[in-house]
Amino acid sequence: MTDAKTRIEETVKSNDVVLYMKGTKTMPQCGFSSRVAGVLNYMGVDFADVNVLADDEIRAGIKDYSDWPTIPQLYVKGEFVGGCDIVTEMTISGELDQLFEDNGVAFDKDAAEKIRAANA
Repeated sequence: MTDAKTRIEETVKSNDVVLYMKGTKTMPQCGFSSRVAGVLNYMGVDFADVNVLADDEIRAGIKDYSDWPTIPQLYVKGEFVGGCDIVTEMTISGELDQLFEDNGVAFDKDAAEKIRAANA
């Protein structure tokens, strides 16, 4: 597990935004991963995607690393943000915009507003 923890740590610290997910950002393989990747893609966020289905050590290790039992998991500037429900709530409330702005992560504000308008 140490090797997995080291790889996870290197990934979250060397990328501004990382999504540990089932599948890839262009081909998600679960509804929850698809939702979070879809939000990030729609908002034009440049993010690294890590397919946990391709590596059992990472799949188990990410849950231990974050002490969070489910996937997907979003990290911004090395910090764990949350899973699908939390990211969805943060998107609708505008908290995700604020998190990105506070951390210098580029995103399309108009796209974020369209997501909120569609969920109002």
